Amino acid sequence: MRDPKPEPAILRRPKRVRYLKLIALFKILKGLLALALGFSLLFLNSRTYWLDAISDWTADELLLFHGKVVLYLLNKLQAVLANGQLRAPGLLALFYSAVLFTEGIGVYLQKRWAEFLMVFATAALIPLELRHVYHRPSISGFVILAVNCFIVWFLYRVLKREKHHVPAALAPEVAETS
Repeated sequence: MRDPKPEPAILRRPKRVRYLKLIALFKILKGLLALALGFSLLFLNSRTYWLDAISDWTADELLLFHGKVVLYLLNKLQAVLANGQLRAPGLLALFYSAVLFTEGIGVYLQKRWAEFLMVFATAALIPLELRHVYHRPSISGFVILAVNCFIVWFLYRVLKREKHHVPAALAPEVAETS
């Protein structure tokens, strides 16, 4: 008696664990990028020499070809930094990096709660990615959307297949005392 639905090769044990670890490493890499972005957004304000270095570089290299555009963009960047408008996005990036690290490390260690967290956190971002791809279609947008859809599908299938078995309650033992 065979199962009416054959199991895809990707969901069989050795490949499934390999893909879970690959997804976990992908999430950890995204967490590192979000961490770098968050720190740069939060501490770029206090490091004015970064802006000076960018200005010097553009004065030497880029202003020769695109003087007005680069000058305009640098002035806009300086206005945003001077008003402190990057605090909230910086904190949000740090929070998101913490979520990504939690997902990635938990899935790498094959924790079931981390797989649930990854499914919900990744699925929650798919509508935003669809909106982004609709308004600004690009190859990278489609690739990110496809990777995240694959992650949600794959983890859903893994979680659906491996139901969590709660051990049956043991009957209390009666001890005789004399």
